[in-house]
Amino acid sequence: MAKKKVQAVSFDDLKKLVVNEAKNNNNVLTQEQIDEYLMNYDLSDELAEELLEYIQQNQITISDDDLDSLDVDDDMLLAGVPAMDDDLDLDIDDADDTPDLDFDGDFDMMTGDTLHMYQEHDDDKESESTQLGSNVKINDPVKMYLKEIGRVELLNHDQEIELAKRILEGDEQAKKELAAANLRLVVSIAKRYVGRGMLFLDLIQEGNMGLIKAVEKFDYTKGFKFSTYATWWIRQAITRAIADQARTIRIPVHMVETINKLTRIQRQLIQELGREPSAEEIAEKMDGMTPEKVREIQKISLEPVSLETPIGEEDDSHLGDFIEDEGAMSPDDYAANELLKDELNDVLLELTDREEKVLRLRFGLDDGRTRTLEEVGREFNVTRERIRQIEAKALRKLKHPSRSKRLKDFLDR
Repeated sequence: MAKKKVQAVSFDDLKKLVVNEAKNNNNVLTQEQIDEYLMNYDLSDELAEELLEYIQQNQITISDDDLDSLDVDDDMLLAGVPAMDDDLDLDIDDADDTPDLDFDGDFDMMTGDTLHMYQEHDDDKESESTQLGSNVKINDPVKMYLKEIGRVELLNHDQEIELAKRILEGDEQAKKELAAANLRLVVSIAKRYVGRGMLFLDLIQEGNMGLIKAVEKFDYTKGFKFSTYATWWIRQAITRAIADQARTIRIPVHMVETINKLTRIQRQLIQELGREPSAEEIAEKMDGMTPEKVREIQKISLEPVSLETPIGEEDDSHLGDFIEDEGAMSPDDYAANELLKDELNDVLLELTDREEKVLRLRFGLDDGRTRTLEEVGREFNVTRERIRQIEAKALRKLKHPSRSKRLKDFLDR
């Protein structure tokens, strides 16, 4: 698929691109292509819905391979998702004390609060595990969540239409029922984004927000299957969250795509060359990009690392302990500066109060900020010429051998 930057393509151009790519694949768009539209072009909700309607009007099919795994057990639904902890496992039959989802309650119960509740419940279970017997295992919060949403039966097309009609009439309970019946769809979609910088539970949470948006916007009279319509909004919510939240420092969505492309080319060159490619070699493969631009993108792509990152097996030292502070003084230099400060203060005491203050202001001896003759003149309410005269007289006094010798020793260090 052609790679386009956000600012380089108008919405009309994007619609033409969608039609052309669908024609090249028997009028079918893959979910990967949908991801690229949603992430790389940073569409608003209004434009995203307009694009979906445009796809429908042109009789373009969106592959729905995400829906194939909804009516399966939890282990199949989680296939390919890394375990949250290798030591955590689930014995479904022994998990009956799992908190139940209240689908009659607020929509909030299907977002972050629910998932965090399972996380907290998992922590409580760990403290009780020694008292539950050897046959009871600590529950993985994701599987606990799946166990609850699995109790809700999937809907057939007629049931979806019936609920959609009730929703158009303002039935809030119908919204909750339609959302609850499609929570497994969110998990199925979210697992495809694992490894992109967000925790699986957070991906599910963002997907649930997209599902709620789909429920509120769904209009059955436009001919969409709800699963297809919901998939669009779930993916939009997840891809937008990844773009906004996956990195400590947010990178614009069009730059994310450029970084991904550069990373792919870099890996290919490593395989071909058997070594790390230079910026010049990468630039040749990046459609005329300059080596300087490649280096800039490589800097942008670096992830921040905490100075508190543990180092070693004992976790008693941290990364910050091994990083040199190039701006810090050595003990010898610090001691010499303190001695110079003391000597300078002693020498200045031999001047008049006015002369001492003028020199301190002119050379920034107290706060490091030097002042102009005019600024010091305003301080004393005299002309800049008068300040110049006072400064010259004070410096002449300091040049006397009895005083200058005490300071010259520090210049020879």
